[in-house]
Amino acid sequence: MAFDVARIRGLFPALGDGWIHFDGAAGMLVPEQVASAVSTAMRAPVSGPGGAFPASQRAETIVTAARRAVADLAGADPAGVVLGPSASVLLRRLGDALSERWTLGDEVVVSRLDEQANLAPWKRATKRAGAVLRWSEIDIETCELPAWQYENLVSARTKAVAITAASGSVGTRPDVPTIVEFAKRVGALVVVDATYAAPFVPLDIAELGADVMVLSAQSWGGPSIGALVFRDPELLERLPSVSLDPGARGPSRMELGPHAYPLLAGVVASVDYLAGLDDAATGSRRERLVTSLGSAKSYHAGLLAQLSTELRSLRHVMVIGDAMRRIPALAFTIAGKKAPEVADYLASQGLCAFADDGSSGVFASLGVGEVGGAVRIGLAHYSNVFEINQLVRVLEELR
Repeated sequence: MAFDVARIRGLFPALGDGWIHFDGAAGMLVPEQVASAVSTAMRAPVSGPGGAFPASQRAETIVTAARRAVADLAGADPAGVVLGPSASVLLRRLGDALSERWTLGDEVVVSRLDEQANLAPWKRATKRAGAVLRWSEIDIETCELPAWQYENLVSARTKAVAITAASGSVGTRPDVPTIVEFAKRVGALVVVDATYAAPFVPLDIAELGADVMVLSAQSWGGPSIGALVFRDPELLERLPSVSLDPGARGPSRMELGPHAYPLLAGVVASVDYLAGLDDAATGSRRERLVTSLGSAKSYHAGLLAQLSTELRSLRHVMVIGDAMRRIPALAFTIAGKKAPEVADYLASQGLCAFADDGSSGVFASLGVGEVGGAVRIGLAHYSNVFEINQLVRVLEELR
């Protein structure tokens, strides 16, 4: 494996701003090849699909290429890839479509670990249908999500189980295959939000057992494009169509209006970027993705271990949670200081990080709001040891 962080940093022109970026929760910076792909596509004549002329054929080629790229990332069939303006928009469409067939008393299971983007669509869908929202709870000490609780949470009335593949707040990666096993016993549809996992671990929708996987290209440095990946493309034909085209088939049934073709070109470039994280990776794009993301996983595990250990050595810093399986994201509090105050101080020292007031999501479940909120740290492909040391040094001075 060859994860050369110095080479990778050279792919990001935005790193020239001089700031240290721990703002991964908002998405990674954009690699040069992605920006170039978008700008090149914007300069080319691109029309709507369905025509016999080159500009129309170019549009169809871009959409096909984007479906194949996302399918390679998820280990799926391109015929099951739905593209849209964001993961949140697509999840809302999915929730609305599914809830049309729910009845009073049906159930949907969600978790306290999930981000609001993966909760709001299910809250809306259950409210429309008169269905019941059931919650799985996290361990407040470790921020683990015990999979065993799903055995009692799911029932014959459970229509869907929504679960994150990784938390963007505390980094926890729950045991999705075990959760899926419980859900499948009652025939529930499983929707896995892989937004935060996708940049750091190899994905395989069949291995996870998910029926639908949710992705956001922004999370790994791509453009503002989301995707729903269906393990069985035939499921798309059984859902109510939202398309303006009454004859729409396959993924087009869940797509509304014209695509942003230049951004889809950027999606292809962004997946190619992921496939090249390990410059020794060979084979098909799918094979290179598995190798590269495996290398990224190993690199970031070491970086996160160093950061976590050093932060825990500071007596005035409390790191939230300590899950066994994680992505490189964590949150912490500072004794006697509110999170916005800490984030402002970090910014004054050239470090980008977000403060969360603890009023919603996983932090609300942990009661973090009572101590002034938490600061979220999200590492990226371009994060390095120097940046970790800078963060620790600045926090050490903040007493």
